[in-house]
Amino acid sequence: MTAQTTGTAVQTSIVVEAPVEVAFDVFTRDIGSWWPPEHHILQAELGEMVFELREGGDIFDRGVDGSECHWGRVLAYEPPNRVVFSWDVSPQWQIETDPERTSEVEVRFVADGPSRTRVELEHRNLERHGDGWEQMRDAVGSPDGWGVGLRRFRQRVTSGSG
Repeated sequence: MTAQTTGTAVQTSIVVEAPVEVAFDVFTRDIGSWWPPEHHILQAELGEMVFELREGGDIFDRGVDGSECHWGRVLAYEPPNRVVFSWDVSPQWQIETDPERTSEVEVRFVADGPSRTRVELEHRNLERHGDGWEQMRDAVGSPDGWGVGLRRFRQRVTSGSG
């Protein structure tokens, strides 16, 4: 797996040993089982991650104290082939409330046989974040950005448990 930076976007992909439906379900419904725990900006201890399974839904972290950090909006929800969500996080790793200053992540799930899926991720329009967007592009495109997330995703899909 290699992330490719192209101007204002980062593209990466990974192959997982699971049918498309399973890969899509783990990526969305079970996001909390693979998302890197160090990649949260919630102030409280993380209790759970929620990915609302519909266009117009939210993606958010919920703390053990009940607080919530809404960091994404589901822009397209097309199971089991595609999901697009906003990245409502500023270059300072704070919540961005202006949708004009957020980027988006598109994830496609492409069958590579009956029990194998290629997961293609593009984090695009990073320039919308304004000053500091290049550092965000470099961070999400690094091995510790989407790279670590997708490796943990593959491990979770392969293990079959959280």
